[in-house]
Amino acid sequence: MLELQGCSGCCREKYVWRTPWDVAVKILKVQGFDPGRFEEFLKEVSLMKRLRHPNIVLLMGAVIQPPKLSIVTEYLSRGSLYELLHMPNVGSSLSERCRLKMAYDVASGMNYLHQMRPPIVHRDLKSPNLLVDDSYTVKVCDFGLSRTKANTFLSSKTAAGTPEWMAPEVIRGELSNEKCDVFSFGVILWELVTLQQPWRHLNPSQVVAAVGFMDKRLDIPRHVNPEVAALIELSWATEPWRRPSFSYIMKCLQQIITDARG
Repeated sequence: MLELQGCSGCCREKYVWRTPWDVAVKILKVQGFDPGRFEEFLKEVSLMKRLRHPNIVLLMGAVIQPPKLSIVTEYLSRGSLYELLHMPNVGSSLSERCRLKMAYDVASGMNYLHQMRPPIVHRDLKSPNLLVDDSYTVKVCDFGLSRTKANTFLSSKTAAGTPEWMAPEVIRGELSNEKCDVFSFGVILWELVTLQQPWRHLNPSQVVAAVGFMDKRLDIPRHVNPEVAALIELSWATEPWRRPSFSYIMKCLQQIITDARG
């Protein structure tokens, strides 16, 4: 039996094959042989083969021959973080502490990617590209736009991702590095503590203008923990070098979660 698995909705479909070991199958919508698209697909498979971390979706296999180009990964039953956060009454079913632990999971997975040699920059980090398992562990997925950083900046300046989560330098098509992922994480952390959809009153073109050229940021409600608010704002610094590393973010979140326990 096939079931739809949470998907960012770009150029691929994701399904779940019901087997003794449930897996998700991501099938390329466009199967025609395009050398550029095929090369990107092979790069994604090659990159995922290297990754082993509890907060990174595990690659189980791939079909690399058209017309069935597809990627097989572990299946995470709760779907995408985006879908989960927009379920009815999610605020009562997921405590703030639980949601902060989910943010820690994301930071842990991203720290692993950034600590690789050379570092791996996701470039499309957003809540629809984060999957959640039965125990609410969050795992990073969808590496179709990821790049390795061989030097100070990424070799590609092409704008990639979804405007609501994109860093301003990426929106403007400027040189970028791994700190573009930190900006995107700030939006995800904002989603987790506000349970709101980012820039829900603006269309993508308006978001591009606001974030990329007017230096606008999402409003942080007053009820948000001041330490969390400060971490979000730091992640949204206009200058990429001012944004923290994911190892620093993990330390901050761990302390906030510990204090919340008390």
